Amino acid sequence: MIKRSLTLVAAGLLFSQVSLAETTKAPLDPAKAKQTAETTCGACHGADGNSVIPVNPSLAGQHPDYLIKQLNNFKSINGKPAERANPVMGGMAAPLSADDIKALAAYFSQQKLKPAVAAGKKESLELGQKIWRAGDASRGIAACAGCHGPAGAGIPAQYPRLSGQHAAYTEAQLKSFRDSVRANDPNGMMRTIALRMTEAEIKAVSDYAAGLR
Repeated sequence: MIKRSLTLVAAGLLFSQVSLAETTKAPLDPAKAKQTAETTCGACHGADGNSVIPVNPSLAGQHPDYLIKQLNNFKSINGKPAERANPVMGGMAAPLSADDIKALAAYFSQQKLKPAVAAGKKESLELGQKIWRAGDASRGIAACAGCHGPAGAGIPAQYPRLSGQHAAYTEAQLKSFRDSVRANDPNGMMRTIALRMTEAEIKAVSDYAAGLR
């Protein structure tokens, strides 16, 4: 009985220490994240996450869990190649700690997106709408809306928000998936879909997504 009591006391002390460690852990530093965004990220993505360079994505309003995943994928961990190979972003992400990444993701997710506009021709936008809403079952192309939502809002932690994103960036990523240059998609889903799309369809759906709200 005494031995059992001592075990319970020891377990209680261990639990208290863990709880104390959790409560005393330093909170994320939003001021540092804002400074990093303005001085390091701003040149390519805009200080508030609204990129003015179409080939660079706007990060404002993006799901924080998705941003965390992408930043971690740019990093080389334990000497292994980064899951998402990009020399520029690899260099930017390398010095960031886990807390830095979380704080940056939170900062950008809280910024208001200044959405791009759909600039394609009517026929192209209609094709984009068709692929987005229904895909093409005969060729194994799933509807974009199934994962990214009818309005392009995405699903947190799984699929990014694409509404209002620069068409040039979305198009470039689809081509990267198609060519397996980018390969950090779960189960190769995007690589499989993009491989089955024509150049016209890739451009059309990218233009269409830019106009979603």
